Amino acid sequence: MKKGLHPENYRPVVFKDMSNGDMFLSRSTCKTTETVEFEGVEYPVVKLEISSTSHPFYTGKSKLVDTAGRVDKFMSRYGKARK
Repeated sequence: MKKGLHPENYRPVVFKDMSNGDMFLSRSTCKTTETVEFEGVEYPVVKLEISSTSHPFYTGKSKLVDTAGRVDKFMSRYGKARK
């Protein structure tokens, strides 16, 4: 592999799915100040709202993930017209 291909801060990072708590280790240049212990080693952690372990397309389950109140906002605007 060519030298100098990856940036200097390319390192192992744990990605944590906040909707179900699953974590996986990959390499990234994401900036983060938080750390987490994963398989006995301390790694920087990047928190995700949704990943392949919780996304309906990958899981085959229709699950509503509403972290910002988008569904309630939509229903308050357009729910009355539907009735």
